[in-house]
Amino acid sequence: MSSEKITIITGASRGIGRATAILAAKAGHAVCVNYVSDKAAADAVVKEITDAGGKAIAVAADTGVEADVIRMFETVDKELGPITGLVSNAGIHGPRGPVKDLTADDIRRVLEVNVLGLFLCAQQAVKRMSTDNGGAGGAIVNISSGAAIIGAPGGGVLYAASKGAVNSFSTGLAQEVVRQGIRVNTVAPGLTETDMTRDSLDKRAPATPLGRAGKPEEIAQGIMFLLSDEASYISCANLRVSGGKP
Repeated sequence: MSSEKITIITGASRGIGRATAILAAKAGHAVCVNYVSDKAAADAVVKEITDAGGKAIAVAADTGVEADVIRMFETVDKELGPITGLVSNAGIHGPRGPVKDLTADDIRRVLEVNVLGLFLCAQQAVKRMSTDNGGAGGAIVNISSGAAIIGAPGGGVLYAASKGAVNSFSTGLAQEVVRQGIRVNTVAPGLTETDMTRDSLDKRAPATPLGRAGKPEEIAQGIMFLLSDEASYISCANLRVSGGKP
């Protein structure tokens, strides 16, 4: 059986997902760069990896759609091999504003991507990794947010609630599959330089304990540690990477 690390990273065409894909490839992982619509950006990540001698493929899939998720995992089975790692990073914020102004469609879409997508990807990963199914084990890292604890009143309650679900899901799944050779952990980034926060960075960054926003690569370092063999005794953890913010 191959000892190669094969990792799916959802939402990997930009931001934290992109940084994680590049770091994973540098660490010797074959990487599936998942994206929804920006093929050019995903292809650019793959090119950066392959130009440096790594192995990567780009696969389009909406993680909130079960058929897309199944197709993505089957594509990785055929083109890269049996996965050893999953980073569930794909997520959307949804409309910014008070709860009273949210529509049912707003709520449904955020929960589809941020929560349903997490379940669907984990299901496919566990089926392949579980030693109960003949797999070799592996590691799952789910991307949460400090908003899950803060609640983000006034503009981000829906997003915060979805990330609270990420935390609960990860805690339960970690205990359910740890004896099947699968470690499940969570990374909760603080304010980070991504498309999601770009409009508010100048205002919010000085108020952080460290006095600046994090870089995607700094979040990716935490993700990579939890994926690595060095974290072999770590499961059910929630790693806050926030520049000192609780």
